[in-house]
Amino acid sequence: MKNASGLRQQFLRGSPAVRLGGLAANLARVQSFSDHEGHGEVVRQLLEESKWLIEWTAPEAQPAVQALLVDCQRNLARWTLSWAGIWSDPERRKSVSTEAGEWSRHLLELSGLLSDSRVTT
Repeated sequence: MKNASGLRQQFLRGSPAVRLGGLAANLARVQSFSDHEGHGEVVRQLLEESKWLIEWTAPEAQPAVQALLVDCQRNLARWTLSWAGIWSDPERRKSVSTEAGEWSRHLLELSGLLSDSRVTT
């Protein structure tokens, strides 16, 4: 991540719900970009950035949401630690893609951005 400080300032301007939505969008990008073998570095960077987004989102989240964010961050850390092996194996890459998509949908749902009744994070 080239400018973590600038990204952090911009990211923290959003409400907690918008932050969860931003994290969900990043994970949706992981899913989308994982379909192309040439996007390995971009996906790795999205995973790294997503770990930071969790760090910046969790402090203002409800305890239940914080626990989910910790689980998500653990997955991201496991993936980045074995990234070269994951990316070179189409089955493992597909598994990460699918799981990132599931996390994305779940976090977007938790954010409340898609409904009138927002969950307060």
